[in-house]
Amino acid sequence: MAESSRLSDVRRIAVLRPNAVGDFVFSLPCLHALKAAYPQARITYIGRQWHADLLTGRPGPIDEVEVIPPTPGVGLPPDAEVDTRRVEDFVARMQARHFDIALQIFGGGHYSNPFVTRFGARLTAGMRAPGAAALDRSVHYGPMQNRRLQMLEVTGLVGAGMVDMGGAPDLRATDADRREADAVLTPVPGRRLAVLQPGSTDRRRCWSPERFAAVGDALSDAGLLVAVNGTDAEAPVVRAVIERMRTPAVDLSGRLSLSGLCGLLDRASLLVSNDTGPLHLGLALGTPAVGIYWLTNLIESGALRQEGHRPALSVQVHCPVCGEENLTSRCAHDESFVDRVGIEHVIGLAMDLLREGKTAGRTARSAT
Repeated sequence: MAESSRLSDVRRIAVLRPNAVGDFVFSLPCLHALKAAYPQARITYIGRQWHADLLTGRPGPIDEVEVIPPTPGVGLPPDAEVDTRRVEDFVARMQARHFDIALQIFGGGHYSNPFVTRFGARLTAGMRAPGAAALDRSVHYGPMQNRRLQMLEVTGLVGAGMVDMGGAPDLRATDADRREADAVLTPVPGRRLAVLQPGSTDRRRCWSPERFAAVGDALSDAGLLVAVNGTDAEAPVVRAVIERMRTPAVDLSGRLSLSGLCGLLDRASLLVSNDTGPLHLGLALGTPAVGIYWLTNLIESGALRQEGHRPALSVQVHCPVCGEENLTSRCAHDESFVDRVGIEHVIGLAMDLLREGKTAGRTARSAT
């Protein structure tokens, strides 16, 4: 939609997207577009507590974060039992903000569209699946759609176009991020750092530990220090990778907050990762990265900027256990759908990034 779709005298904008890390990163292009179109407006991101922890005081398009309470249908099952008084108090606070624009970019809108409409904004816009409640302006929501482009379409509904970042990253690391990372991994001038991310909340998207170990050894042989990252829950898979390596690697499982991970990725020369939050966080920070994707995930989560991004793609659609097609349904098995991605292919993509100088602008700091 053209610039003529812009509202006049816009002072407050609400954006609803209380998702996980990768989902938040997908929204950054549309958030930058909003800020560019309405530079005087205060953008309120309605998310989770981790959004507030990561974004409060961080340079970028978001001015403040409001933490949504547990709300049926908006991050919880529709029949979830919650403290309804907290939900009503939250809605009343949002109504008191007198938003000019309220955007729903959380999902199809069956529950989130009515929720956003209750804020009483001058204009509502967002995504709408078939049968969902109407907003003032909306774009179709369905499967097999690139979510970043889709959210840019939403901002287009209010007259905001994609912003040329001029090579700048979508997300900026802070000094606090770097201090935390440096406290965990002491920088050593001149030695480059590679980060492996072998975990994911969906085990079907996980490349096996022995494959990550082989990549780690190749990077170590090339002179990089290898660190393997994961949450506390992912510690077993992190250890499995390190135990299978013939060269030393650093175990980072559970040692970094999200802020500290930003600091680490900001100085990493390379990231090799499953399709999970840290991959998209690294790409947003400008970290050269090889992502291991399953077919539908690359369609929906593929980065808009391809500089420094190398996808390794699995097109397997049938479960390796039962043979059931998993594009339109999901079988009961959690076997990997990406293990057919070749080790040498991933190593080749990683070495290409290193050879092509995509890491030249990275901080020449690494860790011991």
